[in-house]
Amino acid sequence: MTSPESSKRCRCVVIGSGLAGLAAADVMVNAGWQTTLIDAAGRAGGVIETIREDGWLIERSADSFLTTRPEALETAVQLGLEDQILPLQATARRALVLGRGQLHAVPAGFRLMVPGQLTSLLRSPLLSPLGKLRVACERFVPASKASDESLEAFAVRRLGREAFERLVQPLCSGIWTANPAKLSMAAALPDFLAMEKQFGSLRAGEKKRLVTADRREAAAGARYGHFVTLATGLDTLATRWITSLRARGVSTLQSRVLEIERRDGFRVELSPSPPTHAAPDPDFAQPLTQTLEAEAVIITAPAPRAAGIVRPLSPALAAELASIEYAGSAIVSLGYPREAISHPLDAAGLVIPRQERRQILAVSFSSSKFAHRAPAGHLLMRVFLGGALDPAAASLDDDTLVQRATQEVGQLLGAHGRPSLVRVARWEGAMPQYHLGHVERVSRIKQLVAEVPGCGIAGAALEGVGIPQVIASGRAAAEQAMTTSSSCRPSREPRLPSSSSSS
Repeated sequence: MTSPESSKRCRCVVIGSGLAGLAAADVMVNAGWQTTLIDAAGRAGGVIETIREDGWLIERSADSFLTTRPEALETAVQLGLEDQILPLQATARRALVLGRGQLHAVPAGFRLMVPGQLTSLLRSPLLSPLGKLRVACERFVPASKASDESLEAFAVRRLGREAFERLVQPLCSGIWTANPAKLSMAAALPDFLAMEKQFGSLRAGEKKRLVTADRREAAAGARYGHFVTLATGLDTLATRWITSLRARGVSTLQSRVLEIERRDGFRVELSPSPPTHAAPDPDFAQPLTQTLEAEAVIITAPAPRAAGIVRPLSPALAAELASIEYAGSAIVSLGYPREAISHPLDAAGLVIPRQERRQILAVSFSSSKFAHRAPAGHLLMRVFLGGALDPAAASLDDDTLVQRATQEVGQLLGAHGRPSLVRVARWEGAMPQYHLGHVERVSRIKQLVAEVPGCGIAGAALEGVGIPQVIASGRAAAEQAMTTSSSCRPSREPRLPSSSSSS
């Protein structure tokens, strides 16, 4: 138990109530800190948001997470959501790719850029005979001595230009919406970089990995069996988490941070926040103006916003954060009667190579992936547009975005007639870009944060855009803030809440 004096002094302010902020607040409150969570939008979850209406369940951003890392799954279980966890449906555990105007299955065993099953790749119509021969020779390509390389340079060097353009680029653009000529392998795909250095080739490394991995993975391709979601929508994770945090004493405020000063601790100046597209959570208090004092501050806002907040504390840290570039995208969700789509949609989705010169990046078959996404007799899909290679798309008006999306799914998937449902989600400047040098930049950021006692920085801009990585970053930032706080120490070891405390 904390003493009355230490409880009074151990105050923490967490800025941002996305998953990183929730994770940071969780660690702090369980370590005995008096914790206040601030969010300008006044709702938990950040970019995670689910729309439910008339039998439709639509995710506005991420729709699943991987269980190959433990953070998201263990959090869901600790919050009593184990009965909500849904795996990807067996009939959808593959992906399609557009090749020369036709839809083809991604070769079995091909994991982003690793040809796990060469025979399957050799049978695929996606590559020419010369392209297949080039991939087959991958094991003879010498390993690079460089510490980093762009995704494009790495894939072309190991697999050849054709395999990069027809398989690697579309598969990876669906994850990072990045320019592959700038995307850092060390930051985005360090496992593949390590595989080359340790085993000399990707094929040899994948063969070794599969010895200890689930054998079914080799047949499924891209680890599809490890993708899960929540039956009632991913934002259930955030709403259950914020409820649990409040039950344990965390205060929540809807405010915008004007400035942070450091004076024997931190002074956080707040002001009213502007309205957003989503209705705020009424349990977020809305003070007109307020000054909070704390011994620890954890900032989980996107890097450009975080840069402005930390500038009075460390101009050098602000400059590093501001140098992280972001890309935007748009997601058009379309619902159709089953009979209005000729394609069976028997996959997780469709990715589209840039060389095919289409107006969209990818299509996710939401109702094929997970149950209860659409009313009976209907199908739901999400169409992705924009990204770093098409930056203007994210700012197009809704009518143009919808027109492009419906035209493309009409031509590619045989969708016809008016959609039963149309929803547009815009994410302008929302996706951090892990350009070459990102690993070194993150290392400098960590060093600079350590020079501000009691400060922590977290979020997708640092070491991973996936839900598990974002949760991990929030936890790490909380540990950093507690460890370096010069005037306050946690009274007990951090722990996750039990499901009984949050149900």
